Order: sequence, then C-alpha cells, then structure tokens
Amino acid sequence: MERILIIEDELNFLEILSMYFSEKGYEVVTATTGEEAVEKFNGADLVISDIKLPGEIDGIGVLERIKKTLPDIPVILITAYASVKGAVNALKLGAVDYIIKPFDLEELEIVVKKALQSYELKKEVEELRRELESVYKEQEFVAKSPCMEKVIDLVKRVAPKNVNVLIIGESGTGKNLLARIMHNLSPRRKRNFVSINCAAIPETLLESELFGYEKGSFTGAYSKKRGLFEIAQGGTLFLDEISNMSPMMQVKLLNALQERKIRRVGGEREIDVDVRIITATNRNIEEAVKKGEFREDLFYRLDVVRIEIPPLRERKSDIPLLAQHFVEIYGEKFGKEVKGIDKEAMETLENYPWPGNVRELENVIERAVALEDGKYINLNSLPERVTENVELDEEFNLEKYIEKEMKKYLRSAYKKVGGDKKKAAEILGISYRSFRYYWNKLGL
Repeated sequence: MERILIIEDELNFLEILSMYFSEKGYEVVTATTGEEAVEKFNGADLVISDIKLPGEIDGIGVLERIKKTLPDIPVILITAYASVKGAVNALKLGAVDYIIKPFDLEELEIVVKKALQSYELKKEVEELRRELESVYKEQEFVAKSPCMEKVIDLVKRVAPKNVNVLIIGESGTGKNLLARIMHNLSPRRKRNFVSINCAAIPETLLESELFGYEKGSFTGAYSKKRGLFEIAQGGTLFLDEISNMSPMMQVKLLNALQERKIRRVGGEREIDVDVRIITATNRNIEEAVKKGEFREDLFYRLDVVRIEIPPLRERKSDIPLLAQHFVEIYGEKFGKEVKGIDKEAMETLENYPWPGNVRELENVIERAVALEDGKYINLNSLPERVTENVELDEEFNLEKYIEKEMKKYLRSAYKKVGGDKKKAAEILGISYRSFRYYWNKLGL
C-alpha cells in the first residue's frame, strides 16, 4: 500500500482529501503544519502540501527539506493564491506539479498516480543498478596486467553476443567466474546460469543430468526430472572440463546444439531449448582433437570465440591487487581488523609461482587473515610452502636471498619480544651489537 502524506491547515479540506485517498486504497498520513510534516515525511511515497501553512515552515520550506534528504519522493503543491512566479519556483525546487484551488479530486488523483508510477520506476531502476553493482563487485576480475586487460576487454565485447565461448586456462584461474560475468553482462542475465563439471560426473549420470529423464526410465527414476538444459532455458549453461566428456556424450551434446532440441532419457518427445553454451577446459583441447579424443565438429561448435586466461605466475602485477581484494573479503567475513599485507610478506607472495593460481592465493589469504592478530599480514601468517619457496632461475641472487631471510628472522624475533632488541638478539643467539648492525644495514 502506497503512503501519502497530506499537509493542509484547513481541517475540513484535509478530511476530504484524507477520506478520498483512503477510499482509493492509499495509506494516508496527515499534518496541519510544516513542522509536523517534517517529522512525518520519512517513509512516505508521495507528499501533497498546501503552500500557505501556519508556523515558520510553509509548503515551499517542506519541499526544500524533503528534497535535501529524500530527493526522489514526489511532492505536489496546492494553493489558492496562484502566480506564474510561484509555480515556476516550485517546479525549479523539485515539485512534480503545482495545482490551483479549487480543483477536481479525480484530476488530483490522476496527477498522484502518474507521480507514483514515475517514483516506482525510479526505485526499480535504482534497485537494479545496486544489484548490478553488487554482482560486479562480488564477481569482478581484479586485475591490472596488460594480458588480463585484453581478456577483460574481450569478455565485455563478446558477453552481449549470443555466441558459444570456449574458455581455456589452468585450474584455479577463474574460468567459472569468467563465465558468470559473461552471463551477468548478457541479455540473458535475468534467466538462470547453470554450471556443471563434466569431469566430476560419470558418463551414465551425465546424460540424465544434462537432458533429464522420464519416470520409470531406469531403476530409481521414481518421477520425471528436468535436465540442466531445461533449467537453463533462456539463460546460460556452463560446461566445465568439457574435454573430459566421453565420445558418446559428445555425440549427444553435438546433436542438441545442432537441432536446439533435447530428449529426456526414456522420453519420446523432443523439447525445444534456447541456451547459450559456455565451455571450459584446462587441457590442450586441440591436441585432444588431433588424437581423436574429442570430436572435431563439436570442437568447432564450441570454439566460436576463445578466451585464454593466463596463469597467475605470468601476471605477477595482479598479485598485490588480488591479495588485497581477498584481505578485504575475509577481513569482513571473520570480523578482523586486518588492513593489508606488510612489504616483506607481499614480496614473498609475488615471488611464489602459484601452481594453484588465484584459487590457491585466495586460500592462502583466507588462512592468513584467520590467523593474523595484527592489522597487517606478515610472514608468520603465511604457510611454509609459500615462505620457503626458492626459484633458482637466471635472476636468482644468493646475497639478496640471504638478506631477505635475515630480515624475516630479525623482524620475527623483534616482534616476539615486544620490540626489545636486546632480548631479540638473545633469541637469535647473536650479540646485541651484531643485531643492531644487521638491523641498520638491512634498513629495518
């Protein structure tokens, strides 16, 4: 029920307006002064106010106060003292209409309905904007590296197009997330996004999962079940690890894509389907085609647009951004006041090869935030496999590595004893003089 606040100092006329709009199905709140109205307009969907009111706040004053705090609420001003200047001023300040007494109640109702419809539309648009912002915030690709900027640009260009997309990338690079982003940026976003990992389901079950089955079609089929193609109708179906699909299932999937029809297991009737197909794999699918392990005709059906996500080790400039992003997420989740990652810990994260890619980085930061009692994640909160990682490549410098390890131990001892350098030296088994020398040398 929409709420209307009516402000009028003529009690008889106020009662007439109140009764009329109450009978029309509106919830009516009344006020006889501007001061009283200011206390009541919060929660109203529309305000009708006389311009001339007793007290210090007249109708124009009410309008100004409403627009400062709730600018979208429609306000209709009424007056017995009409003037062009007054009407222009009221409309400039944000009134939706300016009505002169006497007037017909039905005409006023038409103005009210139009204003409320416009207000509802604004609220819907704002709600949709907030929902989309929330979706993008939760499901955005946090990246600044040139290679990922190219990927993101391609995603934005292909998302609105109704074409099949093949995503290639190592495990943990974010293929599922990328598919969801494409769905959310597409005209199909109001329909379902359905995902399935083809490698995780046996061939005998995969067919019934994708196409559904009829009652009695096999032992245990006590009732009919819709498949993922039907559930994703009008939306997006994401098939992860598509290269693991068996030859028989490849044939059935190809037929469904060509005919845009499916048949449930044990069923006789063909069902029209309209879904966008996004697939992904962490294997070299072209090599699988050459070996005869994956159908060439199906591959070309799926590989209309190809998006390759580079592994995290090839885009190290994204690591600080991603790490901080996960710090914020898990800091809020765990109720911790962790603000970020100290310099040494961040350098360690950047030097680690991340075989598990972004998924592994997220798990490491989740663990670190859970363990960290201070405001910044340090080496003590990172797992040993990360802190003890050493890559002996052409750029490896033993002296720098030793300095890095010395920094780690000096800082750790210093923090453990609460900032007492003499006690820290004792823990490390060196003299206070040596401790002070290395502390200054390493710029700690």
